[in-house]
Amino acid sequence: MANDGGRKQFWKRSGTKVPGSIQHVYGAQHPPFDPLLHGTLIKPGSKPPTTPVKLKKVSTFQEFESNTSDAWDPGDDDDELLAIAAENLNTEVVMETAHKVIQNHSKLQEQHKFLEEHLQEEKQVESAELTSVACGDNRLVKSVSEGHTSSSSGNASENSSMQRSQSLPQTSTPPLVSGMADFNTSVTPALTEREASRLDKFKQLLAGPNTDLEELRKLSWSGIPKRVRPIAWKLLSVLLRKHCVFLARIFLVSVFSAMKLVMGYLPANVDRRESTLQRKRKEYFAFVEQYYDSRNDESHQDTYRQIHIDIPRMSPEVLRLQPKVTEIFERILFIWAIRHPASGYVQGINDLVTPFFVVFVCEYIEEEEVENFDVSSLPEEVLQNIEADSYWCMSKLLDGIQDNYTFAQPGIQKKVKMLEELVSRIDEQVHRHLDQHEVKYLQFAFRWMNNLLMREVPLRCTIRLWDTYQSEPEGFSHFHLYVCAAFLVRWRKEILEEKDFQELLIFLQNLPTAHWGNEEVSVLLAEAYRLKFAFADAPNHYKK
Repeated sequence: MANDGGRKQFWKRSGTKVPGSIQHVYGAQHPPFDPLLHGTLIKPGSKPPTTPVKLKKVSTFQEFESNTSDAWDPGDDDDELLAIAAENLNTEVVMETAHKVIQNHSKLQEQHKFLEEHLQEEKQVESAELTSVACGDNRLVKSVSEGHTSSSSGNASENSSMQRSQSLPQTSTPPLVSGMADFNTSVTPALTEREASRLDKFKQLLAGPNTDLEELRKLSWSGIPKRVRPIAWKLLSVLLRKHCVFLARIFLVSVFSAMKLVMGYLPANVDRRESTLQRKRKEYFAFVEQYYDSRNDESHQDTYRQIHIDIPRMSPEVLRLQPKVTEIFERILFIWAIRHPASGYVQGINDLVTPFFVVFVCEYIEEEEVENFDVSSLPEEVLQNIEADSYWCMSKLLDGIQDNYTFAQPGIQKKVKMLEELVSRIDEQVHRHLDQHEVKYLQFAFRWMNNLLMREVPLRCTIRLWDTYQSEPEGFSHFHLYVCAAFLVRWRKEILEEKDFQELLIFLQNLPTAHWGNEEVSVLLAEAYRLKFAFADAPNHYKK
């Protein structure tokens, strides 16, 4: 009661809403609905969901690998996995292997930090040596004629020039943190031997007349090189058969017909790709011509107004402030909302366009920092291609998680409840700590599910996460749950140190991930995979 009274007094004095309170717009045709006020849609008497998906039992590593589409990149980690390929798979073996993978990533991260510190020390030593040399002998900065002059003005000029020369080494830029300069590259522009080897494997796979999508998923799980990411994402933007069955029931067509409608954006056959892209791009702009003028109609004004309000809230800041980007995003979101009346436009969908847009821009430019690139400098035809590709790939993603955005967002509420149950099993101490301080999972995890962690990690990390999501079966709808669980437990030390409702909630809504890069994401994904294997096919263990 003391905690509750303190919270109320604090927020009454500040005049602001409690952090975590959510007031989303659930489509222009629906009244606002707050999940915190209405509770979850799961009936009290019904059983809580025990598991997102039921996998078949497997007996060998090869069968397990083919069913999950998980593939660590062939390298140091795979030697240990292949060593147990002939043995029967059991939980202890998988747990031990996953722990070793996480340890390997942690060691690599420590090595990167050590090298960065070492380089920084060398630069400081070099700077000190240059400064001492300049100070020790004035003749290094004087000319012969200046040596014979003794005027005070000459000395002043020499002193000022010497100070300028001494200050130059001290203004050198410190080394960049790994993963900050680019989405999936090392600190230096040159590729490492391992990265070059991975890039060659992708190029060989994509160069064939028919791309093996299963092999592409295996390679993509541990990250896609930036140079081939645009085409890889277009190939991986597909729906699973179960979603085809669902759509077949809705539209009263055969599963085969539904599958033809929702096959990958880019076909596996190389000869058909160019014609497919031209057809889909033409189809998108036919939608624009047909529907976009209706944004000013009375029935669509609320939808368009909300889109117009939400786009400036997107990340990154430099990209969203460009008028050309705003114009493109408004068209994409409005057309999607008009063609999906079951959900309409919902706050959060605007964020899901950004990764596709940024990745497809990379297909046409050589800039390292795409976020700071002036998009309007690209030719109009190129911008149209990027816009259409972004629309179709975003549509494929949303088709798999559309229950997240229908009225009252039941998909998100279900996933938040499952996250709470999962965390209570894997780290009961963290779960009890949150419960003791009356922190509800909806207050911080709703945004994790609604925006797919895009507001919690930098854009470069989101793109790396999506490499894996698109190569995992039901990555966005199912695997994301385990990523969120691993993400929460990742901060257990900081969470347990907070002893106040207000501080806990502020921390969970502003997690310190600005420095994150590929190493941190790789460790997070490895832990999420371990949790998935331990709980996805174990309903009795998943539920208390």
